[in-house]
Amino acid sequence: MKLTSYWLDTSARFDQGATRPLEGRYDVAVVGGGLTGASAALALARKGARVALLEADTIGNAASGRNGGMCNNGFAQNYAVMSGKYGKDVADRLYKTFDAGVDLVERLVREEQIDCSFARVGKLKLAVKPEHYDMLARSQELLAAGPDPETRMVPRSKVRDEVGTDRYHGGLLFPKSAGMHVGRFVRGLATAAARTGAEIHEHAPVTGLHQSADGHRVETPKGTIHARQVMLASGISQVGPLGWIRRRIVPVGAFLIVTEPLSPEQLARLMPTRRMVVDTRNLVVYWRLTPDNRLLFGGRARFAGTNPQSDQKSGEILKAVMVDVYPELTGTRIDYCWGGLVDMTQDRLPRAGERNGIYYSMGYSGHGTHMSTLMGHIMADVMDGKADLNPWKDFNWPAIPGYFGRPWFLPVLGAYYRIKDLVR
Repeated sequence: MKLTSYWLDTSARFDQGATRPLEGRYDVAVVGGGLTGASAALALARKGARVALLEADTIGNAASGRNGGMCNNGFAQNYAVMSGKYGKDVADRLYKTFDAGVDLVERLVREEQIDCSFARVGKLKLAVKPEHYDMLARSQELLAAGPDPETRMVPRSKVRDEVGTDRYHGGLLFPKSAGMHVGRFVRGLATAAARTGAEIHEHAPVTGLHQSADGHRVETPKGTIHARQVMLASGISQVGPLGWIRRRIVPVGAFLIVTEPLSPEQLARLMPTRRMVVDTRNLVVYWRLTPDNRLLFGGRARFAGTNPQSDQKSGEILKAVMVDVYPELTGTRIDYCWGGLVDMTQDRLPRAGERNGIYYSMGYSGHGTHMSTLMGHIMADVMDGKADLNPWKDFNWPAIPGYFGRPWFLPVLGAYYRIKDLVR
């Protein structure tokens, strides 16, 4: 079993990094080489800007290369709750923003010829409890009459036709959702940005960021540059002078396992529709097939950080849940196990904007594959003077009370959610 991301292990390393010294003046410095940063660098380079993308490690090494590879439209929260909290017009507008993210990923894959197995297979959200099915049904009724008439309910009697298990009480199907090989996508996106003219510097963590008379001085171990504008696409990075961000984002561990390749007979029984699948428990689990017919099974598992020992413990929990859903996989070999950190905001909605002359977009809270790609492009327009295009411009972002970047409260929160999942 490899304790590394399947997506990063099975995609070619990014090899278009800049060879010139890191010095001089740029129009924009993009901080972070994940999906937000690569998307922003591509969009800015297309506009003719001189761009330097600065990545602390390697392209896609953090959250962008450690997720489930799902482009799931719809909110992390229930649509009915979102509509009640923000009003129908705002909820509909934001819902369509998530749709636009999936559309943009599909367009970029086509335009830049990124070989990442993008496919609109749909997402099925499964009800763990009968009351969860009723909640999903109320939400779907509102969606069908509003922003997503293509959604439909799958009753319990039809669940096995979709995902080959009887463990759930029905579900809500989002046909617009898609899956892809996210390692190949993020590295392909960065390659497209480099091809368009952006300079991409790996192993260049930002260690200092200072305003100057004509922009910003950006310091890294590889050199110092001056940029007229700075775009933070750093997520929950613990590197560099980002204390303001760290008080507003909670790094929550997410863990994944990937099986050995499954036989055609197993595929037909367990995943006949090849959906992206997620359930309604608080300690959420999700699963899908990889392009080479392995089962990827992921979830919160434990409220813990990521390291080899933690990842392996979490992988054992996930395998037990996987076998509970699919008993016939009891003896199946696990080939990959890894962890990553989700950049979670307090309300589980992204944040993007400008502060002290520095632009930012982050906090995707588990919906980052397409929203980060979309927001990279949108922020390129915002930095070009089109601030009204930012869908999060009216959302305040206060610091989390009592929180200074170390999530001391996660074990308590994890225990609370675990009890909630057990109680009927």
